[in-house]
Amino acid sequence: MDARSERVAARLNTPMMVAAALTLPAVALTETHETGTIAVIANALNWIVWLAFVAELVIMLAVVPNRRQWIRENPLDLVIVLLTPPVLPPGLQILRLLRLLRLLRLAQLSREAFSLQGLRYAALLALFTIIAGGAAFVAFEKHNQDLSAWEGAYWAVTTMTTVGSSIYPTTTGSQIVAVIIVLVGISFVALLTGAIAQRFLGPELADVEAELESGAHSPEAVAMRELRGVREQLQALELAMQRIIEGRDA
Repeated sequence: MDARSERVAARLNTPMMVAAALTLPAVALTETHETGTIAVIANALNWIVWLAFVAELVIMLAVVPNRRQWIRENPLDLVIVLLTPPVLPPGLQILRLLRLLRLLRLAQLSREAFSLQGLRYAALLALFTIIAGGAAFVAFEKHNQDLSAWEGAYWAVTTMTTVGSSIYPTTTGSQIVAVIIVLVGISFVALLTGAIAQRFLGPELADVEAELESGAHSPEAVAMRELRGVREQLQALELAMQRIIEGRDA
């Protein structure tokens, strides 16, 4: 992509993450098999999310310099649009969970993800996944397990942290939700670990990069540092021996 298409993709990233996350409450509401207002809201969310993916696909194909190359590099965007339209039969509506794979792009962010702002965004995404994922799990398990909303959230937390609990998925839908929650949890832990490492090791890595650029890692410089270290150790040993001798004389 060129500079223009990268800017457009960056602007679309956050709203598309939100649209993908809305898939969970949409599926949860659908699986309740309620009628009336709840059914209307579930259907509206389904259409809104799918149309958001369609709009992103159309916009990106309009701005990228090479459409075929962009599709090869981003096949998920095309797959979501083609395989998750709201007009699919009820038996195939489970394919809507493919939209959640868009959340995995969070793990592909660079140093911005390791910043404080990036961690806040990741934490909010993890919290939303716990709440919505737990609700979707309860909806899928409605006929097999009598679970409360709190038990669904508890299951989501234990699944995201890979701790595990006595609650297990028994339907295909809940199993897919479990896989997605685990992937989001692993991505969040990876981002958190990377942020901590960058916080404590960032200055040292910057110093090493500066030394490399200045030629401080040449063979001569390395040899001089080693000799300096040996000399400091000998001086410390000499000082220790002097203290021992002085102690004996006393």
